[in-house]
Amino acid sequence: MILADYSLGDVLLSMLVFFFWIIWIYLLIIVFIDIFRSHDLSGWAKALWVIFVIILPFLGVLVYLIARGDDMTKHRMDDAAAQDKAQREYIQSVSGAGTADELAKLKALHADGTLSDEEYAAAKAKALG
Repeated sequence: MILADYSLGDVLLSMLVFFFWIIWIYLLIIVFIDIFRSHDLSGWAKALWVIFVIILPFLGVLVYLIARGDDMTKHRMDDAAAQDKAQREYIQSVSGAGTADELAKLKALHADGTLSDEEYAAAKAKALG
């Protein structure tokens, strides 16, 4: 009997409300993450932002996005750059690509006569070991 009174418009309205509710939860999580990851805020400033967002959630999130929206972007870009750098360093250390380049440079220096046989052997052993 209840389903008979639930029209298509009610279904669409329910979906819209659910969609905005999910967006709201996402915004809250993003704002809290940014508050706690901000290195430019002191502990007291972080505490005040958290209290403001908890007590007046809609106004708190809106003011935070207006006041620190650019900083949020910078923090995310810095985090992504640091993660990319760490990943590249790890991949290079595991793949040994740096070792091959270093050996090629050593071989070229040895062929040019810049490195003696002893220096070349020592540098090669250091690069491989």
